[in-house]
Amino acid sequence: MIRDRLARLRHAYAPHEHRPLDGYLVAMGGFGALAASLTAAARVTGRPVPERPATADVVLISIATHKLSRLITKEAVTSPLRAPFTRYSEPGGAAEVKEEVRAEGSAIRHSIGELLSCPFCLAVWVATGLTGGLVLAPRLTRYASAALTAVAASDFLQMAYSIAKESAEHVGGGRDERDVPPQPRAVAA
Repeated sequence: MIRDRLARLRHAYAPHEHRPLDGYLVAMGGFGALAASLTAAARVTGRPVPERPATADVVLISIATHKLSRLITKEAVTSPLRAPFTRYSEPGGAAEVKEEVRAEGSAIRHSIGELLSCPFCLAVWVATGLTGGLVLAPRLTRYASAALTAVAASDFLQMAYSIAKESAEHVGGGRDERDVPPQPRAVAA
């Protein structure tokens, strides 16, 4: 009876496309379990939850969340983590790949594939974990977040360098004809 209701709801929601609503429910339950576990751990350990986070922590966690989310969802080196749920499509830029969610299999597999291939989707989970880490293990979380933030800054600097280099090469290889010294002519004997 519940399966029939869910099937009707799924068809009414997206009659022309498969949307794994039951897989999304499981993912939402998993996220709820993560948040509840972090809350319970804070209470059991007696760790105080600050009334509001420090601005420096928000900036640090924001940049670390961006980097860790992209690292997990897009980097070629982490593709073995996504392989059971996604299929390689093509290169996606500097050290990144584009992948498609596997359509076959269970709705749970499909929703995990969407989560593991979308940096925007995974960012909520990563930010929740890092924020919980600020309460439960603040020094370690800040240290790991600082490393992720440094890598993110390095990525942007690498991209800026690459763009500057391409720009210089595009403008005549970085040299103008007037900059080239005249070559001596051979003298006829």
